[in-house]
Amino acid sequence: MASTMNALTSIALSGLQGAQLRVGSAGHNIANALTPGFRRQVIQQQTIEGGGVATTIARSPASGEALAEDLVALKLGEHLFEANLQVLRTHHRMLGTLLDETV
Repeated sequence: MASTMNALTSIALSGLQGAQLRVGSAGHNIANALTPGFRRQVIQQQTIEGGGVATTIARSPASGEALAEDLVALKLGEHLFEANLQVLRTHHRMLGTLLDETV
């Protein structure tokens, strides 16, 4: 049970970090959209064995803006952040209930 609870925390935290990178990258892209020769940041994610995601930032191979894509990335990051935060809240609530029952 304890290893499952730790895995939930690790999965949610990696999701929060991924969402934070996604929002930061989208904001960076939007702020620099009119910069000549600017190459956008793109987010790459892959699953980690045992749960969670590894998130990295790479450069787009071509220069130019993609404002619609970056605005969607901002909204997606918001939803991902909220979803992973809800996992942590639920974990906290479950842990409190478990501790209340054992006392």
